[in-house]
Amino acid sequence: MSFLKKNQVIVYAIVLMLVVAGYLNYTTNNDNNYIQTSMQVEAKDDRQIANIGDATLVSSNDILETNSINNTKTEENQIIEEKNEKVEKVDNENSQNTIISSEIELTEQTSSNSQNDYFVKSKLERDSMYSQMIETYEKILNSNNSLETQKQIATQEITKINGTKNKIMICENLIKTKGFEESVIYVNDESISVILKTPELKPEQVAQVQNIISREMQAEIENIHISNK
Repeated sequence: MSFLKKNQVIVYAIVLMLVVAGYLNYTTNNDNNYIQTSMQVEAKDDRQIANIGDATLVSSNDILETNSINNTKTEENQIIEEKNEKVEKVDNENSQNTIISSEIELTEQTSSNSQNDYFVKSKLERDSMYSQMIETYEKILNSNNSLETQKQIATQEITKINGTKNKIMICENLIKTKGFEESVIYVNDESISVILKTPELKPEQVAQVQNIISREMQAEIENIHISNK
């Protein structure tokens, strides 16, 4: 019986040792798995952190590039707007200059037309006056109630008027050859008035016109009056 008890004790001891060994082995495996799992998680977290950092870096570059492109586009738009403003300003200035030039041309044309109208109107009025005078003298000539002396005077006046008209026409044509666009001549007995179309009247021009009038109309220089319009 003593021998059996010893054997049972040995068996119990062996079983206990096996149980302890199995427990220790299980615990060790779990610790290893835990350590490995922790290391894997940490490694995974590190990779995620690294990936997050990379993603942030790429995103920053994209943002920088996008901002650079936007800034470039903004600068280009500003340059285009400035060019458009300059072009518009130049166009406005050109338009204003064109309007001013047109107004000046219109004013000059109006002034020139007004001057031309003056010379045309003056000549018409002068010729009309001569025509009326000739008509009056012709009535005297054709009237049975006119005296002979009256008819003689009427004939002389008609001849004088026609002679004056011819001389005026010759003088105005000669004055035009001296560079004057228009002129009108009035004769009042011995006094002769000459109006020239010119912005200014130079002494040499006055002398030229005086010579023409004096020669063609047999007038004294002091009786010749010249002005411009």
